[in-house]
Amino acid sequence: MSQLTIFADDQPLKPEFESSDHDRIRTRLAEAGVRFERWETAGDVQPDDPPPKILRAYSLMATAALLDIEGTIADIAFVKQVLFPYARRALPGFVRTHADDPEVAERLSAAARLAGVPGTDSEAVIQSLLGWIDEDRKATPLKDLQGMIWKSGYADGDFTAHLYPDAHAWLRQAHAQGIPLYVYSSGSIGAQKLYFSYSDFGNILDWFDGFFDTTTGPKNDSASYRDIADTIGQPAERIAFFSDVEAELDAAARAGVITVQVVRPGTQESSRHRRCADFSAIDLEAL
Repeated sequence: MSQLTIFADDQPLKPEFESSDHDRIRTRLAEAGVRFERWETAGDVQPDDPPPKILRAYSLMATAALLDIEGTIADIAFVKQVLFPYARRALPGFVRTHADDPEVAERLSAAARLAGVPGTDSEAVIQSLLGWIDEDRKATPLKDLQGMIWKSGYADGDFTAHLYPDAHAWLRQAHAQGIPLYVYSSGSIGAQKLYFSYSDFGNILDWFDGFFDTTTGPKNDSASYRDIADTIGQPAERIAFFSDVEAELDAAARAGVITVQVVRPGTQESSRHRRCADFSAIDLEAL
């Protein structure tokens, strides 16, 4: 059992906070920038057990994996140098051709509202969308439209989706061992499903148990990770989130999620999270 007692500097005999409740302790320590975790063990631990066994019992106790895509399991250069330019070239013609399709019209209306332009001015909407691509803005209507455009590119064999070999091998083994795999990316859910349907290694879509995008909430908002935990029916403390972005990992940690930063070339390392160079360094048996 954990117990936290806090005394004021000027009243050292009178506690200003005292609790053995895990959630209250975690909330209070978080206000001071301190992360508090309570880990259950993977098995029985006895007082006379050797240190390696005790450490093993308290190792990464995740029962599900939540994964970012770009910069984590895939090279972000593929998105920036292949997918984004492809969508930018195709978007004007796609919008003009499919503006009356209900799914496209819905996204165009949402984009117009977000951009503050008349929904009847399709050219103004197109220019706003192109500007968002150039800014790498995580606008949900844009992400949905990009996914629709990329669908044609994948189906026509114009490209396949990049995956790091170490990530593919890890995902394959995790799936074989029955570890639930989820994706949380700024790309739309439709785009995510296309990505894994047309990967460099073929169709691996059925390896994944669920997908989340910005409709769940921003990736730098801790509430998004709590919502994901509720949706998949797993305690936040049993979900391991893998990303290269410190702000995303910080948000996940505030929600109580286990965090692991995957440090690919060019990644800015964080001292606040577990780090690994790639997925070959992640022990599946510790999940």
